[in-house]
Amino acid sequence: MKTPASKPEAAGGHSPPVAKVPAIQPVAPDGRMPPVARFAATTLSTLMTLASVAWALDANLWLKLSLYPAQFFCFILMLAVPLGYIVLPARRGTQRSHVPWYDWVLAAVSLCAIGYLTVRYQEIVDLILLRPPAAVYPGAITIVLSLEALRRATGNALPAISVFFILYALLGHFLPGQLAARPNDWEKLTAYLALDVNGILGLPLAVASTIVIAFLIFGQLLNSSGGSRFFTEIAMLTMGRFRGGPAKIAVVGSALFGSVSGSAVANVVATGVITIPMIKRAGYPAHKAGAIEAVASTGGQLLPPVMGAAAFLMAEFLEIPYSEVVLAALVPGLLYYIALFFQADLEAARLGIGRIPEEEIPEARPILTGLYFLIPFAVLIIALFNYNQPPQLAALLAAAVLFVMALAFGYRGQRMNWRVILQALSGAGLAALDIVLVCVAAGIVIGILGISGLGFNLTLALVQVGEGSLFLLLSLSAIVCVILGMGLPTVGVYVLLAALVAPAMVKVGIEPIAAHLFVVYFGMMSMITPPVAIAAFAAATLAKSDAMDTGWAAVRFGWMAYVVPFLFVLSPTLLLIGTPGHIFIAIVTAIMGVWLVSIAMVGFFMRALSWPMRALFAASGLLALVPASAFPGAEYTDIVGAAVGILVIGYEFLAARAPAPSKSLP
Repeated sequence: MKTPASKPEAAGGHSPPVAKVPAIQPVAPDGRMPPVARFAATTLSTLMTLASVAWALDANLWLKLSLYPAQFFCFILMLAVPLGYIVLPARRGTQRSHVPWYDWVLAAVSLCAIGYLTVRYQEIVDLILLRPPAAVYPGAITIVLSLEALRRATGNALPAISVFFILYALLGHFLPGQLAARPNDWEKLTAYLALDVNGILGLPLAVASTIVIAFLIFGQLLNSSGGSRFFTEIAMLTMGRFRGGPAKIAVVGSALFGSVSGSAVANVVATGVITIPMIKRAGYPAHKAGAIEAVASTGGQLLPPVMGAAAFLMAEFLEIPYSEVVLAALVPGLLYYIALFFQADLEAARLGIGRIPEEEIPEARPILTGLYFLIPFAVLIIALFNYNQPPQLAALLAAAVLFVMALAFGYRGQRMNWRVILQALSGAGLAALDIVLVCVAAGIVIGILGISGLGFNLTLALVQVGEGSLFLLLSLSAIVCVILGMGLPTVGVYVLLAALVAPAMVKVGIEPIAAHLFVVYFGMMSMITPPVAIAAFAAATLAKSDAMDTGWAAVRFGWMAYVVPFLFVLSPTLLLIGTPGHIFIAIVTAIMGVWLVSIAMVGFFMRALSWPMRALFAASGLLALVPASAFPGAEYTDIVGAAVGILVIGYEFLAARAPAPSKSLP
């Protein structure tokens, strides 16, 4: 009897092995654009990347250029905003086959206005409070045109939030009580937002202009050298022969690729085109195939060693080495993927799904020639942890090692050359465009939180809530994080939440890194939480399934991400903070708890489970998940949870192995 994995698709038979799928190409301007526009886009994006590399290598010191850091960030913005008008159509979702005259005008005006601020920055930055016209009018043009470019890149949500905060800063002094803002006039506000290091040219843009672009170069080189294909194929080779192999391939492959790409939607699109059809062919329902890929792709930004841009911002906000963020995020990230892996396996058992056909599993020998792709990651980790190098230098060093090795060895006929590296430089700039524009909105929000006093007032209000009930504060914060994160890019939602919510959590005594990881997790969960679950909806498009069904299935598969932030806030042992013994016990019981709750979520262990048994599995798993140091007496919850879990597992094992009662003859 054939397993669902061996069924041909309609009359089409088996699809070709994944090994034959072409590798992902570097990002490039739309080929249908006219040559002048393509040349302009390629030039601006390449200059962005080269400028970031030069700054990371301290080229300004070699050239004896006296530049303020904010002046360099302004230069990056000067390249990014015109690039946005060239490559992004005014109507989102349409194809750009030509650049209208008005977009050329807007690109030129933005280039001139931001270029003027860049050149004269040192002369006018100290005169902001005097509202000089040289700062006010170019600053106003910069803000307006940057927000319009942002609207084209990400939609209406972030520009609308930015405009709301600007209106609050201008009119908020009319509000009563604690909501009242400090009075501001538009000239002072414009100059402050455009030029001050607490505004647009602040921390978010600094991280995007340096660290993010460096890691995007690494990711682009990995794509164009065949690295993403290697990770997909190594996942097939290691997981394809197990039950539910396609889903496990998606989990492993998306985790590997997502930790480099740093974008949930990009990860869904890049790996989902391969994995989702394969999961569907195995026998999983379409909405579950999309959900598994969406959850696996979203978690890439939570999984070390690379994570997403938010992790670099977190290190800067907390003023700690990036390596500390990586260590703290390691166990929660692994628990997230362990939970997803368990559920994919149990779903396969429940649906009777076996391994993928042998002819679709690539041969080991050609894949093993790509093991050198692991060396740049080793270089990255050693540079970060052993030598405490800045993240951007570590990423550039890893990219250089990758380029040399790909140039020397190649992978499956793909060999690096200088044309590819030029494409990768341009692709990194284009990939950074959205993030740079998002950082403009983040800078506006952060600047207004400071100049209006809203940040202090909101923190005070949340602290007052937290003094009455920590659980209420965490629950409200989680809801706010998911709502604010809906439809927003990760960087934007993290900056908003790090400024609005995290300070209140720290004020009531929560470990700072736990507070920031809490908002990152719940901000990321907006990617798979309906009604605006953009990663799940992107996966639904590829799976040809209902978007809301896919979104709710993703919530179920990603349940761990809604629970683990509460746990590491209550007990930082899951963030590797504490004694080795407590950390070890917390990790072991957490893994057991994840397994038990996953069984309850799927409703299958050795056989289909009744609702009372599912409730027992869930209760024992949640008790085991609670770290022993979470609160006084919590060690007993671990003991009770583990004991009940062992009992229900033993009962189900014996019940499933017991022979069916024979029917007596009439």
